[in-house]
Amino acid sequence: MLYLSTRGHPDRKRFCDILLEGLAPDGGLYLPERYPQISDAQLTELREVYHKQGYAELAFRLLSLYIDDIPAADLKRLCEKTYTAEVFGTGEIVPLRHLEDALWIEALSNGPTLAFKDMAMQLLGNLFEYELARRGEQLNILGATSGDTGSAAEYAMRGKRGIRVFMTSPHGRMSPFQQAQMFSLQDENIHNLAIEGVFDDCQDIVKAVSNDHAFKAQYKIGTVNSINWARLLAQVVYYFAGYIQATESNAQKVSFAVPSGNFGNVCAGHVARQMGLPIDRLIVATNENDVLDEFFRTGVYQVRGSAQTYETSSPSMDISKASNFERFVFDLLGRDGAATRALFEDGVGRQGRFDLSGSPAFKDAAARYGFVSGKSTHADRLATIKDTWERFGQIIDTHTADGVKVARALRGDPAVPMVVLETALPIKFAATIEEALGRAPDRPAKFEGIEALPKRVTVLPADAQQVKSYIAAHCD
Repeated sequence: MLYLSTRGHPDRKRFCDILLEGLAPDGGLYLPERYPQISDAQLTELREVYHKQGYAELAFRLLSLYIDDIPAADLKRLCEKTYTAEVFGTGEIVPLRHLEDALWIEALSNGPTLAFKDMAMQLLGNLFEYELARRGEQLNILGATSGDTGSAAEYAMRGKRGIRVFMTSPHGRMSPFQQAQMFSLQDENIHNLAIEGVFDDCQDIVKAVSNDHAFKAQYKIGTVNSINWARLLAQVVYYFAGYIQATESNAQKVSFAVPSGNFGNVCAGHVARQMGLPIDRLIVATNENDVLDEFFRTGVYQVRGSAQTYETSSPSMDISKASNFERFVFDLLGRDGAATRALFEDGVGRQGRFDLSGSPAFKDAAARYGFVSGKSTHADRLATIKDTWERFGQIIDTHTADGVKVARALRGDPAVPMVVLETALPIKFAATIEEALGRAPDRPAKFEGIEALPKRVTVLPADAQQVKSYIAAHCD
C-alpha cells in the first residue's frame, strides 16, 4: 500500500514513512492510493472476529489492509498491547449504549483521558515507539489541541523512548479539567505551550512549522493531530465495531452522527464508507462555529478569523478551519491533486474561502458520500443534556449532546439505526453539566483534585517563530 498527497506531489510513500512525517512535502495530507474494499464475505468474517476475538483483533485485521511494512506479528502485538480492558475499562472497548428507539451512543471515552481521542492516540504512541526503536531515531511531536487531542497525546507519549511532545493549545479557552489534565503532567518529555489566540492559530503554527522543511528535518518534527493518517486510520476501526454491534446482518445500514470541528473523526467514517461499510448517512454535527454545516448546506467553505470564532460550551469544536476537510474534498473532486491544491492554497490560503455550490461534484455529495449536517447551540446543548438525564438516566457531555440533537433532527429512515459517537465523559465539562442539571457529573477517583495540582505550561504569542525557538531550545 502506497500513499499520495492530496495536493498532487509525485512521491509515493509507505505507511511507516508517513507515520513519522505528518504533512506531505507540498503541504497536502496523505491518503492511500486506493481504499481497500470489504466484500460481504469479509464483513461477515469481521463480524465474527469482533464477537469472538474482540476489538484488538478487529483492529489488526483492518489495519493490515493499509500497513504492509510492519511484520504482521508485530502489528498484531501492538494492537493487543493497545486495546485492553485495563486501558479502556471494558473488554468490549467501545460498547453501544441504547438511548431511545433506534438511537445509540457508542462509548469511546473510557480511555486514560476520558475522551475519544484515546482510541487512536494510544495506538499511535505504541506505533511511534516501535518504529523509532526500529530506526534508532528520535521524534519531536508538535501538536495543536482544542481540548482533548493534547491530553490524549501526552498521556499516550509520556515516558515513551525517543519522543518529546510540544503541544500548543489556545490560552484560557479549554475547560479547567482539560487544562489540568495536560498542564499537571510533570514528565520531562512533555511541553505545554499555551498560545495567545484560538485553536486555528495553534493549528496554523503546526502547519507553518511542518512546512519549514529545513527546520522539520533538523529537529525531526512529527505530528499527532489528525492530519497524521495513522491516527485517522485507527479511528476507522470503531466505525466497524459500532456497525457490527448495531446490526445483525450485512443487509442492514447504519447512520453515524459525529460531533465535528476539525473533520478528522467524521473523515474516518468517510473512509469506512468508501471501503464498503454499509453506512447510510454521515451526519456532521457542529456547534456555533458552523463552517462545516455551512459547506454541506451551501457548497461554500468560508473560514472564520479568530475574532469570529466563538468560545462555546463544546470547546473542542471551537474550530473554523477544519484541516482534515481537505481529504474529503480531494475525494469529492475525483482525487484531482491540482484542483485540491488550488482550492486550499489559493482559495483558503489567500481568500479564506472557496465556492463549490455550482459544481456537479458538490451536488452529488449527499447522495454519493452520505454527508448531511446540522448545528447545535448552547441552548440546544442544555436542553439535550437535561432531556437525556430526565428520560434515560444518562448524563452526556456537551459535544455528545450536539451530536444527539442533530441526530434527532436528521434521523432519516427510522428503520436505520443511528449511532452517535461519544466525544468525552461529562466531567470534562462540569460547569455546563451543572448549568443543565443543577448537579455535578461523576468524577473518576483518579482525577480527584486534579485542578489543584502544580502546572507546567509556557504562554507564548501566536507566532510560529517563537514556537520554533522554544523547540530548538529544548531539544539539546
